[in-house]
Amino acid sequence: MTVRAVERPADLRGWFGDHVEELRAFVPVDGESLDDRVARGAAMLGFLHGAGVMGRGWPEAWGGAGGTAIDRALVYDLLVRSGLDLPESLAPLEVLGSALSAYAPELAATHVPRVLRGQELWCQGFSEPDAGSDLASLRTRAHRSAEGWVLTGQKVWTSLGHLADYCGVLARTGTTDERHRGLTLFWVDMRADGVGARPLQTLTGEDEFAEVFLDEVVVDDSCVIGEVGQGWAVAMHLLQYERGMWAWQRQAMLHQALEIAMAHDEMDEVPVDAIGHAFCVLSSVRARSARTIERLSRGEIVGPEVSIDKILLGRAEQAVNDVVRLALGRDFATSDAAAAERARGAWFYSRAASIYGGAVEVQLDLVAQRVIGLPRGTR
Repeated sequence: MTVRAVERPADLRGWFGDHVEELRAFVPVDGESLDDRVARGAAMLGFLHGAGVMGRGWPEAWGGAGGTAIDRALVYDLLVRSGLDLPESLAPLEVLGSALSAYAPELAATHVPRVLRGQELWCQGFSEPDAGSDLASLRTRAHRSAEGWVLTGQKVWTSLGHLADYCGVLARTGTTDERHRGLTLFWVDMRADGVGARPLQTLTGEDEFAEVFLDEVVVDDSCVIGEVGQGWAVAMHLLQYERGMWAWQRQAMLHQALEIAMAHDEMDEVPVDAIGHAFCVLSSVRARSARTIERLSRGEIVGPEVSIDKILLGRAEQAVNDVVRLALGRDFATSDAAAAERARGAWFYSRAASIYGGAVEVQLDLVAQRVIGLPRGTR
């Protein structure tokens, strides 16, 4: 296949239209396992990168084609509109890739190209059994030794942790009294001695999450992302991309799900206000995340305002999946068809959208206190 250069947004849209047949090989298949989805996504990334599509928005020095986050957002949108799932590796790439780019460019130069080519998968080791939304209370520790840094502790709800090649691990290098000021972000090889990962099965039956165990895992100074003790600042930087770009990726997929539901035979039975609510909140996510991405592409610090993206996305996830459930009617609960199974899985998963990545109650507090300026304790 001869691939022409993709230089402008119009060219990019045209490229997707010209390669419908090739892209069809990467359309999701009913009954796929998580491992199959990851493998399909990796193959798709390899194809897209070879065509000069996947690298848009990443520096040329890191295997990209130049541009900004806006270029990446356009690629994600066009992928979904082509009937494709976004590869599992793109979410951690956006989150950890932004941190590597800003705080560890040498690591970025090595690892970002591998993800873009579908050769590597990352995970994010933040949450712990006793530290979810309050990361300042995490207990995983890292101390200096003659060999480097030694990490010991446990992470939980680590997406794709049992399949990932590398993990960004937030650990305590200071005292517990220092809270936010005593954290450091490390780049950990998941195949290193002392690393273990155990899959966690969700209500939908998938092993998407994992517990990750760190038993005196040794890493050297080159694996420190940012400065020692500045892990909180690095985490706040990457959360802008986690909540902004993730919201953009998800709204594209939710729009697709809503369009499919609208064509269902029983859509006439769905209350109009439920449909209207889903479209309104989903449109608000698209508008809000587009604004966030635009600001990030200009190098601005979005800060706590990005919590608004997270709040709106949680509402959209649940509203859209409620419409899909209603559109399927009895089939939602009783059918063994692949479409009904996918809808049930998505609906159950959406119930957690107000919890994962930062509970909505915490996000509302952040917006109230740090964006609106309400005094602490006011509700």
